[in-house]
Amino acid sequence: MLNPKFWDDNEKAQKVLQRSNSIKLKIDLYNVLLETHEDINILIEMLLEDEEENMVNELNEKIEYFNSEIEKSKLESLLSGEYDHLNAILSIHAGTGGLDAQDWAEMLMRMYSRYADKKGYKIEIIDLIRDTEAGIKTATLLIKGLNAYGFLKSEKGVHRLVRISPFDSSGKRHTSFASIDIMPEIEMDNEVLINSQDIKIDTYRASGAGGQHINKTDSAVRITHIPTGVVVQCQNQRSQHLNKETAMKYLMGKLIELKDIEQKERIEDIQGDYSQIAWGSQIRSYVFHPYNLVKDHRTNVENGNVQAVMDGDINLFIDSYLVYKMKENRGE
Repeated sequence: MLNPKFWDDNEKAQKVLQRSNSIKLKIDLYNVLLETHEDINILIEMLLEDEEENMVNELNEKIEYFNSEIEKSKLESLLSGEYDHLNAILSIHAGTGGLDAQDWAEMLMRMYSRYADKKGYKIEIIDLIRDTEAGIKTATLLIKGLNAYGFLKSEKGVHRLVRISPFDSSGKRHTSFASIDIMPEIEMDNEVLINSQDIKIDTYRASGAGGQHINKTDSAVRITHIPTGVVVQCQNQRSQHLNKETAMKYLMGKLIELKDIEQKERIEDIQGDYSQIAWGSQIRSYVFHPYNLVKDHRTNVENGNVQAVMDGDINLFIDSYLVYKMKENRGE
């Protein structure tokens, strides 16, 4: 970073800064834990000589803080994946259930936006298709922040909603589905070679927010990777060039995931269609009626405060999944 030419390549410089900040945060946390541990020992020694109520309260506060930071560091230590430290590209797709499913998809978009806000992450809308009647058909969000992908990768799968439908005049209970797809935001590199002959690029007129400019030009971009059938699109950037650049990053993330899943050395070895929705295997259920409960079917973790969950309080599910995967990898 002290090199005079460090900022000549701004994109590379940003990657180095992100990596540097990640290491610095770990070192800072270790130093804070070490200092707190020393303070606790000193307070214990002082209390053995002269017990004072204020000192007892201070000791309890120090221990509580120490334990919470230890748990936090334990969870972050589980983010050992190659891409866990990267930004996350989160896609939401309404499934079966008509207007209810589209409304559910929009509720999930709000939930993840609230979660990102609580974590201090930044959010950019890559693609958004609303329905004229209610909700959204699909949305893609870029969530920027350290370890965003590492935490949010646990959310990939089908999410099921059970509630009294606001769109049914008879007040019947409805079940709706929406799928969540998570990819790391990966810069273009040589890890996965994308042959220009293997992709089809279509442009079309964007329908999302962006003012008059976005509605008068064919700035939206859809890219199809022919060998795998993967389709990505972006329409919310201000130009066709930026939309193409963003869509290519999205495609790179999808192809690298496929490469990892198939454990192939080259992406050309992957055959068949890529399907990200499996309606028979929901990972989590959100029940609003006849009782209130959110349950993760992989870890069996439950939370009866549905409103808090919909307001972005999903750390319980994410943290439990990280521990679950760690134990699974160990064969426990």
